[in-house]
Amino acid sequence: MPVRKSEATWEGDLKRGEGSMALGSGAFEGAYSFASRFEDGTGTNPEELIGAAHAGCYSMALANALAEDGYDPERIHTEAAVNLDADALEIDHIELTLEATVPDIDENTFAEYAAGAKEDCPVSKVLAGAEISLSYTLEA
Repeated sequence: MPVRKSEATWEGDLKRGEGSMALGSGAFEGAYSFASRFEDGTGTNPEELIGAAHAGCYSMALANALAEDGYDPERIHTEAAVNLDADALEIDHIELTLEATVPDIDENTFAEYAAGAKEDCPVSKVLAGAEISLSYTLEA
């Protein structure tokens, strides 16, 4: 497996400074600031990028687990809401919200796969210090 890289540059102090983050692939580059991280300012923030990584990884892990056992997932959509506790300066909770269309699977079986993917996703493993919750909707 290739090593994936990203980079960030920050200029100035925490509250008045600003920075940029970029993915090594060139697929994304964006500005970030104190306001975009701790308030509702424009730009991105590390938690948003962590959320995108977690949602993408989880969706792939679930699709793989289902396909390995003969299910044919048509659509898996995951949203990851990453909560940064500004007082403790820690990510304390991530809520995964899943919508999936998987033919020929019952609700209980799907629930087992959904929970298993949450535990097996490599990004979930690296974020194990945070509580990770999961809710899902299995669409017909």
